[in-house]
Amino acid sequence: MDAICDDLTAEHADLDRIVSSLSDEQWDTPTPSPGWTVRDQISHLWFFDQRAVMALTDAEAFAVDAKQLLSGGTDLSIAPGRAVTPSELLDSWRQDRGALIALARTVDPSSRVPWYGPAMGARSFITARLMETWAHGQDIVDAVGATRTPTERLRHVAHIGVRARPFSYMINGREAPTAEVYVGLRSPAGELWEWNSSDSNRVTGPALDFCLAVTQRRHPNDTALVIEGPAAVEWMSFAQAFAGDPGVGRVPGQFASS
Repeated sequence: MDAICDDLTAEHADLDRIVSSLSDEQWDTPTPSPGWTVRDQISHLWFFDQRAVMALTDAEAFAVDAKQLLSGGTDLSIAPGRAVTPSELLDSWRQDRGALIALARTVDPSSRVPWYGPAMGARSFITARLMETWAHGQDIVDAVGATRTPTERLRHVAHIGVRARPFSYMINGREAPTAEVYVGLRSPAGELWEWNSSDSNRVTGPALDFCLAVTQRRHPNDTALVIEGPAAVEWMSFAQAFAGDPGVGRVPGQFASS
């Protein structure tokens, strides 16, 4: 657990570096997520870091809260951030993400944690928080034109993206095919990361581009990914690494120059 907690801490720090330099006006910059500002992206992370602590400490309370949240009809995660100043939001996010990390370091990695879909292993649960932090951080990077250097932490995001293939089909109301899809990605440091085996269905290319695609921060057409075979093409058209309903994603050409 310490290793993934260290990586999540580093991901938090990298995003903190970007938002802490923004003016109050820049916190209200629209992001590529329709209707969401920079402030809303951080509010969302703050809100679900709090829910993650609840899920780790009180499963019954989390179940009640989750039912209320899922029946709310609107995304309640952005409301708290809109009710405070940017500096208050940043301080609160720092405090609660720190509490999550401290708690996660004490958790049995083999324990199961409830969430908004199937329960998850504790290590995978914290890995998912890293994926969320990175993905919503990308919306902020795109909105304010910040520079963020890709790191080997992307392996966590890529791994969730690969393993979430059956979920991508389920959440889109489709039957998952039996055919495997080989995924071979070149890491920022030049390593080759591989999953599965297949000669006919393959996704290859930069790890960054795969992570952007499976978190729906880039349309696959706006990446350097090579997608071969019917099963691979179908999957990557709606691949989703995050829990919840399918997102609106990005349209082809939106980030063609990325």
